[in-house]
Amino acid sequence: MHCLRVLRQTNSVKLIVRNIDAAKKSFKLQTACCLYTKSINASQRRPSTHLDHFHRKMNVLSKSPSSGVEDMLFYTITDGKEQVPISYFTSALKKTGLHPSDPRLKDCMENLRRAVKESVGEVMMDRNLFHRCVGGNIVLLIQAFRKKFIIPEFDVFAQKINEIYNTVQKQADGKVADYIPQLAKFSPELWGMSLCTVDGQRHSVGDTRQPFCLQSCVKPLQYAIAVHEAGTEMVHRYVGMEPSGLKFNMLSLDDEDKPHNPMVNAGAIVISSLIKPRSNKAEKFDYVMEFVKKMAGQEYVGFSNATFQSEKETGDRNFAIGYYMKEKKCFPPGADMIDALDFYFQLCSIEVTCESGSIMAATLANGGICPITGERVLSAEAVRNTLSLMHSCGMYDFSGQMAFHVGLPAKSGVSGAVLLVIPNVMGVMCWSPPLDRVGNSVRGIHFCQA
Repeated sequence: MHCLRVLRQTNSVKLIVRNIDAAKKSFKLQTACCLYTKSINASQRRPSTHLDHFHRKMNVLSKSPSSGVEDMLFYTITDGKEQVPISYFTSALKKTGLHPSDPRLKDCMENLRRAVKESVGEVMMDRNLFHRCVGGNIVLLIQAFRKKFIIPEFDVFAQKINEIYNTVQKQADGKVADYIPQLAKFSPELWGMSLCTVDGQRHSVGDTRQPFCLQSCVKPLQYAIAVHEAGTEMVHRYVGMEPSGLKFNMLSLDDEDKPHNPMVNAGAIVISSLIKPRSNKAEKFDYVMEFVKKMAGQEYVGFSNATFQSEKETGDRNFAIGYYMKEKKCFPPGADMIDALDFYFQLCSIEVTCESGSIMAATLANGGICPITGERVLSAEAVRNTLSLMHSCGMYDFSGQMAFHVGLPAKSGVSGAVLLVIPNVMGVMCWSPPLDRVGNSVRGIHFCQA
């Protein structure tokens, strides 16, 4: 999408205040500039203005440097007012893209809720309440309100995204997948889109809290986990890295009798056998679930047992692929083909929402570091490899056109999900069940191309 591509050129806006000392220094310099006045006589004085009133308030502040920084931020947010409704502050916060559920703001939000609970009537935020609420978040809030995030004018950007969403919503083509019975139960009217930037700015529109299964969108995640754990060389002993030119569920191997890449079913089944190979099935599943939850910043990640059972009951093609690869000795020594298939079906049945999925995509965009927790989840090597394969192989038979027209790493799933990564900028999760002839979400594709 054009409005997203431009953002890849905005690395210069990523001037992040690294620590509280830097923030203090910045604001002390600004305060000094604001408070410095030359001596003038009475005849030269101009009438008192709102700005003069603001300067006088800052002159009387005799607090620690940290308090001075917080006061400057408070008056920046309130436009010089001594107090504003709490709703004014939370609204201003949302305009920067910060989400109230952001774990970095946990203490701040809890203090605000406590103030509301303990008060009668509308609660006003003054400097004292502001100090109590934002003490541990001062650097993050300075970045937000001084527009130092990757998308400075986030409210304007969000409005543009809403316009694209509304345009794409009119698309009525496609058909909901029915070869897995559980997927056929979703309404074709469902349509949601969430995004999360590398700074943790978030925006959602539509059906973004409805859980759905990752299906093939789990393939880049399990590949990234395998590379993170075992390394590139080990993983690619058993799986290739070239586009197959064939449908995702074909019984086909490359010239070395390896699956063509990790984004087709054969490759994903082999990858399943490479994750924690000496652990039992329960331990392997818990391990991957914990990994995915870390990528999602501990937001919603679930499991659909009904879809898992449905996958097993209708998975004849995948069983055929498994037996074909067993005959060709594609699996690592000691791996059980049936166990690998079972694990693969489980991973496809992991549930997310658009909101949690966008954070997972943003973790890939951020080089393996979750934007809202700051935790490194994946190695840089794993992320680099994953994005390369998503770009060349991630969209089934549409991968070439996606690379040509959109030029961004993406992965689709038959549940209607499209995981889109804009490196160093943001991650996006689109979801709408109706699929085109090759198995991609019709609305998801149109959104990416808008």
